[in-house]
Amino acid sequence: MEDRLQDFRATPLERQRTKSLMDMLPAKLGRVLDVGTRDGHFARLLADRGASVVALDLERPQIDHPGVEAVQGDATALAFPDGAFDLVLCAEVLEHIPGSALDRACAEITRVCAGHALIGVPYRQDLRMWRTSCRNCGKTSPPWGHVNSFDEQRLQSLFPGLSIAAKAFVGTAELGTNVASAWLMDLAGNPYGTYVQDEPCVHCGARLTAPAGLGLGKRALAKAALLVRAAHNLGRQPHANWIHLLMRQNGSPGR
Repeated sequence: MEDRLQDFRATPLERQRTKSLMDMLPAKLGRVLDVGTRDGHFARLLADRGASVVALDLERPQIDHPGVEAVQGDATALAFPDGAFDLVLCAEVLEHIPGSALDRACAEITRVCAGHALIGVPYRQDLRMWRTSCRNCGKTSPPWGHVNSFDEQRLQSLFPGLSIAAKAFVGTAELGTNVASAWLMDLAGNPYGTYVQDEPCVHCGARLTAPAGLGLGKRALAKAALLVRAAHNLGRQPHANWIHLLMRQNGSPGR
């Protein structure tokens, strides 16, 4: 997993996403919380800029950097006092948090944030695209374990105590699909889903594995799904792949 993450971090698009987030940092960093740090990529970059960083994930991350304190924790119940951090970074995390837990996580980020929160999520993602079929329970899961889709309005509604200080868009997303194409792809067993992901089935927790092979009927269904999707997208224009928002506590000074 670590090798895959390193390879992923080195891709041009991921380097572009990283640069966008780093370019949006407020002038004063101070004490920073990196929520969902995974391999500590952003925690290290922030520490290299002089921040005192707490890197948090569901399991205590392994990060060897003098400016980073690695801790185990849950974004929905942060074990820090109100206003403990000058900046809270939460990138590529919120799309994974289901149901009411998402509201709790956003409320917790707002609570521990004294100045700014830097939020990064996929933008207007069509969760029907590249979804998977679980060989254990038979149900479908969204791609990459993303259970939420966001635009500016939804993000603002999740952080009513914060106001937008800066906004950036990164990359170009694939065009979406429609109900008919998604239904046909489900019937085909979702052979093109994101089975390389580490995230398990969102229903039963089993590891997702690609189908071993497709019979003639399922190949025909998959081809029909692609044709329907192509027809649906004729003349449509793509949008950005990610949105980054720098938000600040209402009443606090700007960047």
